[in-house]
Amino acid sequence: MSKFSYVATSETGASITGTLEADSAEMIANMLADRGLIPLKVAPADESTSSSSSSLYDFKERLTKVKMPDLILFTKQFKTLFKAGIPILTLLQVLEKQTQNIKLKKITSIMSQDIKQGATLYDSFRKHPGTFSPLYCSMLRAGEAGGAVPEVLEHLTRIIQHEHKVKSDIMSALQYPMMVCISLAVAFFVLLTFVIPKFVNVFKTAGLKLPLPTVICMNLYAFLHNYWYFVLIGLAVFFFGLSRYLRTESGRYNRDVLILRLPLFGPLFIKAAMSRFASIFALLQSSGVPVLEALKVLAGTLGNKAIAREFEKIKTHVEEGRGIAGPLSSAKYFTPMVINMVAIGEESGNLDEMLREVSTHYDDEVAYTIGKLSEALGPILIVALACVVGFFALAIFLPMWDLTKMVH
Repeated sequence: MSKFSYVATSETGASITGTLEADSAEMIANMLADRGLIPLKVAPADESTSSSSSSLYDFKERLTKVKMPDLILFTKQFKTLFKAGIPILTLLQVLEKQTQNIKLKKITSIMSQDIKQGATLYDSFRKHPGTFSPLYCSMLRAGEAGGAVPEVLEHLTRIIQHEHKVKSDIMSALQYPMMVCISLAVAFFVLLTFVIPKFVNVFKTAGLKLPLPTVICMNLYAFLHNYWYFVLIGLAVFFFGLSRYLRTESGRYNRDVLILRLPLFGPLFIKAAMSRFASIFALLQSSGVPVLEALKVLAGTLGNKAIAREFEKIKTHVEEGRGIAGPLSSAKYFTPMVINMVAIGEESGNLDEMLREVSTHYDDEVAYTIGKLSEALGPILIVALACVVGFFALAIFLPMWDLTKMVH
């Protein structure tokens, strides 16, 4: 065990310093939280060991991500404690103690300090955009303004759970094709580099005229054998350049445009985006968020730069007083059903109700499309597998057939 010095504050705001012994800085932070204190700084008392221990704690914190289930549980607990009338500082201390995620624990501690210094819930949450989305923060601000924070947190929980389910369903549908493609690539490499060369040597010794599939395999093997380092360097440069490009605004936009144009997958992602648009817009409308602010939030929460760019155009037209349905009709990717339902909602004054209907419809569409996608990918993958196996079978068995004829 090592000795650590700490700086913490009590619930009344008094500053407390001292030293404790534990195996890690994280354990010290947990011990302080158990005493009802909010840790501000934990560092080894021995300067010679300070860099390694504190660096390890910071490294673990940087590596840890706040996953969707962690955020869902945090929001549920926040709503329950807030609804029970627990003071906000005590509430955050309880959440910090109960949260298992290291990063979320640190964020909760920082938010406690911000609120103690007079910040609002919205101000303290929006300082952590990597964890709390613009939608999350905007809804909290609307809840604070309207005195309906528990109701807003209930809506947020449903939205987060819905998005988590849709993403999980899509990833489940893509898991099998990805595994098959990886297996095909591995099989292609193994056959090309370990199996084909042994047969080729036999065929060359026999003086056979090799067929085209065998010649192609030989040339591919020779290229990989002689220039493998160039191939590795080229792949490394390509993927590094691609990752850098996809971090730029234009790179993300072009990637998302390409995704929406993909056969089979494009319609699925468009339907998922329409469902998310309708459900979030309905939630913002029912919570009293102004339309322009809602459009700004939507642009940052749909997860697709191509559709988000369309929102910039829509927002400009709405600012000119043209309503919502008209600008939607001139924007890309928005389906006729979405446009018509929004128009009906505007005319009848029941926009949030119409949007919920749209969300429900596209939820069903997404589930149906995922099922059809799985059915469609099966034959495609079987054909791809047959092509790979057939190609190598021809490369091996055609010369063997010639060799048997020579023997006879």
